[in-house]
Amino acid sequence: MNTTTVERAGARGEVAGTVGRYRWVICALLFFATTINYIDRQAIGILAPLLQKEIGWNEIEYGYIVTAFQAAYALGLLVAGRLIDRYGTKIGYSVAIVLWSLAAMAHAVTRSAAGFGAARFALGLGESANFPAAVKAIAEWFPKRERALATGVFNSGANIGAVVAPLTVPFLAVTYGWQAAFIVTGLLGFIWLIFWILVYERPETHRKLSPAELGYIRSDPPDPASGKIPWAGLLRYRQTWAFVAGKFLTDPIWWFYLYWLPKFLNKTYGLTLTDLGVPLVVIYTMTSIGSIGGGWLSSRFIAQGWPVGRARKTVMLICALLIVPIVSAASVADLWVAVALIGVAAAAHQGWSANLFTTASDMFPRDAVGSVVGLGGMAGAVGGMLLATSAGFLLEWTGSYMTLFIISGSVYLVALFIIHRLVPTLEPVKIEAG
Repeated sequence: MNTTTVERAGARGEVAGTVGRYRWVICALLFFATTINYIDRQAIGILAPLLQKEIGWNEIEYGYIVTAFQAAYALGLLVAGRLIDRYGTKIGYSVAIVLWSLAAMAHAVTRSAAGFGAARFALGLGESANFPAAVKAIAEWFPKRERALATGVFNSGANIGAVVAPLTVPFLAVTYGWQAAFIVTGLLGFIWLIFWILVYERPETHRKLSPAELGYIRSDPPDPASGKIPWAGLLRYRQTWAFVAGKFLTDPIWWFYLYWLPKFLNKTYGLTLTDLGVPLVVIYTMTSIGSIGGGWLSSRFIAQGWPVGRARKTVMLICALLIVPIVSAASVADLWVAVALIGVAAAAHQGWSANLFTTASDMFPRDAVGSVVGLGGMAGAVGGMLLATSAGFLLEWTGSYMTLFIISGSVYLVALFIIHRLVPTLEPVKIEAG
């Protein structure tokens, strides 16, 4: 099959069987890494009601513990994307998962709020490389018409991790002690690392990739020659600021779900550690559907001939509107109505996120994607720091989640407005020589 035939098949949204599907093996690896990432990340949120009693921290101290992770995550993202662009996805991901797995296990030996803050800081440094590495791998292994779907698939690992964590962490904590929950979840990263080292290479050098599939992967017009783009030089482009603004405003909402949702359910509806599992599983199962569905829908629109920018923004608008009803979640008396409101909003967030991530590879050449995603992730982490610290004080002083849910339901429309003003058509950046 020649390249022209492959391009025509892709334009119709069809991939002939002879092209091959090895790229989806790579996507599966990214999915499992993101799953482990979120299991390690969410463990403390699930154990927070128990640890708050055993360790003795208050809401403000818990806010600082979460902020420590966010601060390290922001610092890590400042350099993680750049280092991955420089040294490659394989090496970058390997180093990152070793660091964050060791940090996850280190939680087991802490006995104070300050100790948990230090462990969370180390975890944030390691985990900061996950999304820059994964988005860069998608840009290397998938043509533009499939990137939103592939991003939605690997990004759904965040949701699966959020489902697995409440099913396993409480069991481990109740059966073997809370320390065992951190040790066992931390070990998962080393198992993944074995498969990563054995399987991953760039498409051009991969021995198991067929020439036809390589042609399909490279069926987009080649990236313009960009050379080495200075990190600070990316800030000259409004495309960078559009991605950064979207991440700064909306990433903190996902952090809020991860770290305060178990506490919200415990405080509002009296759910114990072992009772949290079913509501959290329902919510994060819904988010998996949102992540994959949001990526699939924009890819479907593109296959039908829509411009890339219109397809991405239409799906992002749909997601933003679906999130609005969560503003009433704090005042709902029935547990399952609240679960439904939060589940729909969290699912829509992941559909939004799959498309927002993909805009980075839509607008920037592959050599710059990791750096751009790193900048955006850093902005999201800074926003998360601000929200985490504010949430701690709000909850300590008022005891109400109302303000937090109002913020959660409104920022997506604001973010989409800013993105649209900066990049009306998501036009690719024109890198200036030198």
